[in-house]
Amino acid sequence: MNRLARNSLKLSFEFFPPRTEAADEKLRGTIERLRLLRPDFFSVTYGAGGSTRDKTFETVMEIREMTGIDAAPHVSCVGSAPADLTEVIHNYKKHGFDHLVALRGDLPSGIAGGGTLRHANELVELIRRETGEHFHIEVACYPEFHPQAHSAEQDLENFRRKVEAGADSAITQYFYNADAYFRFLESCSSLGIGIPIVPGVMPITNRDQLVRFSEMCGAEIPRWILKRLYDFGDDLESIRGFGIDITIRLCTQLLDAGAPGLHIYTMNKAEASEAIWAALDLS
Repeated sequence: MNRLARNSLKLSFEFFPPRTEAADEKLRGTIERLRLLRPDFFSVTYGAGGSTRDKTFETVMEIREMTGIDAAPHVSCVGSAPADLTEVIHNYKKHGFDHLVALRGDLPSGIAGGGTLRHANELVELIRRETGEHFHIEVACYPEFHPQAHSAEQDLENFRRKVEAGADSAITQYFYNADAYFRFLESCSSLGIGIPIVPGVMPITNRDQLVRFSEMCGAEIPRWILKRLYDFGDDLESIRGFGIDITIRLCTQLLDAGAPGLHIYTMNKAEASEAIWAALDLS
């Protein structure tokens, strides 16, 4: 990939807020390594019902101070009152942030109800109403469709509502079938959705973790990949090698066919992202 092509891509990494001092230190090491790859931004997730609200803020502040690279905090609306969300949004604006990832989110386990905002488009509307065009707003989308959607058509309509509410770009749930992504783009185009849709990529490094996550979020692991992963048994090195190779092939296919960038779900680790960047000559 030539330098011009690299400069035209939107490249980013996602972290989750650490919960212990040891995890804090590990994430700092990951950030120090991944900053050298010069991504466009780092994003930091927001726990169910805002459970990591303060830690998300602390983490994006630290990323910006450590790297000078744009940090985009996630904000989710389910389980949070509009007044609380307004406070969060204005706090980020006050501290000089201009990039948010706006999500519906999930309720913490055992908690019923979800505040008065139920959908991500309502959160996007709130952000625009409170801050105008100050923030670049990312939203989520699902090439294999949200597991709670009653139909593909309904899920596409939900996505269109987020775009019409004022989203600037979107990041997909991870997937391993490039055709699903490109067919999704075609469907979006037919609905008049023209914002950039960056594929989210989950490097395969841990089989059991991947299976657990995929069951929760509805992402399909192709049968042939899953079979190979189980064939390796407890050989973690072989699982990781095979998984990263599969991920690199997927990224190559996506970029060669015109995807506008890559958003890597790092799981707060650097090695897989470094391998992908090196193989794709993205540094």
